[in-house]
Amino acid sequence: MTLPAIAHSPAAAHLLDVTRTVRRAAMRPTGIDRIERAYIDHLIADPAPLFGLVRTKLGFLLLDKAGCERLLAHCDKPLWTATDVVSWASRTKDTGRAIAESGLRKIARDRALPSRLTKMLKRHLPPGTVYLNVGQSQFNDRVIHALRACDDVRIGIYIHDTIPLDWPDFQTQKSRQAFKAFFAKVDHYADLVFCNSQNTRLRILHHAREMTADRVHVLLPGLPDIRVATPPKGPWTDKPYFMAIGTIEPRKNIGFLLDIWKDFASDDDPHLILCGRRGWMNEDVFARLNQNPANVHELPALADDAMWGLLRDSNGLLFPSLAEGFGYPALEAVQLNVPLICNPLPVFNEILGSTPIYAKESDCYLWRQEIKKLAQRRRDQSGERCRVMSLESPTWQEHINQLFTSL
Repeated sequence: MTLPAIAHSPAAAHLLDVTRTVRRAAMRPTGIDRIERAYIDHLIADPAPLFGLVRTKLGFLLLDKAGCERLLAHCDKPLWTATDVVSWASRTKDTGRAIAESGLRKIARDRALPSRLTKMLKRHLPPGTVYLNVGQSQFNDRVIHALRACDDVRIGIYIHDTIPLDWPDFQTQKSRQAFKAFFAKVDHYADLVFCNSQNTRLRILHHAREMTADRVHVLLPGLPDIRVATPPKGPWTDKPYFMAIGTIEPRKNIGFLLDIWKDFASDDDPHLILCGRRGWMNEDVFARLNQNPANVHELPALADDAMWGLLRDSNGLLFPSLAEGFGYPALEAVQLNVPLICNPLPVFNEILGSTPIYAKESDCYLWRQEIKKLAQRRRDQSGERCRVMSLESPTWQEHINQLFTSL
């Protein structure tokens, strides 16, 4: 395979908001987490200077390239294990976040109280810096004011979806209001807006009031770097089983799968493994899971390599989601040559084409029939696999090359 050429950024420097990565350093990464970490990794490799901006409870930290590299290493294997007196004074309840912030304070290039953010950025950012925000957080009035006060700093924001605007009933009131405020600031202040599909681009422009089409660029996320480990054993071992991956929240439609699994309760029926933590506004589903339905198992805290090992050996990935910005687990299934059944959402038709088995979430009968077919085609012990269509998707280097072309 020919490796993509490595392009270099035209920016004088990059200022990347890494607050999300710090906040979730001790957690299993979601799709957005993976994208932000990929940005850190590739911007470290670019010759241009890299600064990481971290919002803490008491102020801001500014990391240099070496500090960003240490942050990534900490996400893979903890470098720091204790909190400092500042975290104690700020009463940070999230231990993982407090530990990461404590470690970064020791190696930060600079730090500032919120009121001194502008002065800190002016001390370090050269003219021609590009600010990038991939985590959809901390793009607020204070940060915007500080960026605008610096000399020739452009603002680039990556929007992963507009689900809080399109499907407000799937979100808490707090998250709806936060995203609405975030989107309004992006609409007004961002010089460049990046997104993950043409479908997302259309939704962004639909909701925008000031944003022009030439400011919005589609950058498909890179394929994840999948490293497979030996999967955990359980009641599903040596039996057909399916997986659903993602936070258990309303739009993921896990209750629909539980309805299907009422008919799969015998010893000879397939199992369902749910890989994802419990989220919000889904008390009915949580109550059903608490009753331990037959052949249904929750594994919320698996390491990625173990989860991918389970997915590789499964009979298929089930994705009855009602709304998606992109849907990383679907790409992971295709990379591992695992059959995929999903709701025919516009983004899946755009990105996956004819690869999946499409079944509307309203058609319970069709889902049952397709699941039964895949359960019967279970891979044998010789390693023979069900072939699915390959998928053309960019590498992360190709994604970053396209980003640099847009700057």
